[in-house]
Amino acid sequence: MSRSDYDISGIELTDDSYTVVQGFVRNKYKAMDAAGNVVLRGKQKMLKLKEQFPFVDADGAEVFEVRAGGMIDIAGNYVLTDSQTGEDVVILDNDYSIFQDTWTIRDADTEAKLATIESRGGAVTVARNVLPFGQWIPHKYEIADADGDHVGRIDGQFSLQDTYEITVDDASDVPKEPVVAAAMVIDAIQGN
Repeated sequence: MSRSDYDISGIELTDDSYTVVQGFVRNKYKAMDAAGNVVLRGKQKMLKLKEQFPFVDADGAEVFEVRAGGMIDIAGNYVLTDSQTGEDVVILDNDYSIFQDTWTIRDADTEAKLATIESRGGAVTVARNVLPFGQWIPHKYEIADADGDHVGRIDGQFSLQDTYEITVDDASDVPKEPVVAAAMVIDAIQGN
């Protein structure tokens, strides 16, 4: 399958870097392109048995939704569905552990691995999970393609609002929309 098989109607992310910022009040996020323009907004729907994250474009039109496959759970799978076509595009599969946080982006039909997003540094991951105020330690993730080759990174910044710099060095085989959505979902799921 080619990267275009994972295009989402109504949005096109063409930059190599994006900044994701969490809102002050709740799990509400915005993604900005390199020029500082808002290209995507997402928020966690509250009081739902299954977690849901609708995403809208800069004009407020819903473009996709990420929803949990099961009841509220920090380790599980989340399906990204194109809002305009109703088609499931990819699955964000979380393999959570205290030592390593790994997310796998899979094809929604075949479940073939497209990319992985892994936390960098076991000591940092343990500190984030067990230390008081560990949630203040910024996330740092490495993005790799299905073969394990470097594609990019997600770098958390220390600030009052969770802020992530997403850099995609080579997206020839990796769809950008799920990577940007995953950065927001990872932050919300892990309660930061």
